[in-house]
Amino acid sequence: MALNKPFSAMNILFMLLLVASATAGNESGFGRKPDAGKPYSKPKEVPYVMGIQGLIYCKSGAKLVPLQGAVARITCLAVDKKTGYELAPFSILSKETDEKGYFFATFSGSEIEDDRKLTQCKAFLNRSPWESCNVPTNVNDGMSGALLVSYRLINNKRMKLHSVGPFIYTTEPKATPSGN
Repeated sequence: MALNKPFSAMNILFMLLLVASATAGNESGFGRKPDAGKPYSKPKEVPYVMGIQGLIYCKSGAKLVPLQGAVARITCLAVDKKTGYELAPFSILSKETDEKGYFFATFSGSEIEDDRKLTQCKAFLNRSPWESCNVPTNVNDGMSGALLVSYRLINNKRMKLHSVGPFIYTTEPKATPSGN
């Protein structure tokens, strides 16, 4: 039994040294101390791309014809995120319409500076390729600007897809009543 007492004392001494070395320099006593110099930040999410689609037609008499080669313009007001002041507007042009008059335009947050927020985006008629049908109308706000409000989420493409129009050009300007 005399042999067991020094052995027990040695075990206790060894365990105390082990615990003391494990907690040295750490007030909590629970392993490594976290690095307080580097705050945790979530990885930046890939922002959604903004997509705008619509149709552009030529109205000749009572007939609507898809206007191939037409272009729409999308313009958004920009606001400084820090000050809230309005900045110069941001505009992009769509690709030319296809044979069905369909246009599509996209832009992403990476195209805009980080300190800006886009607001009040609108789609407008911009250009008709046909000289015989190049008078813009305000059908569906093609001239005053169709406000991009609602959208459909396309998750697999991380896109907010807005639909506008159809927009219409006509062959002749409307007659304005005379002021006499």
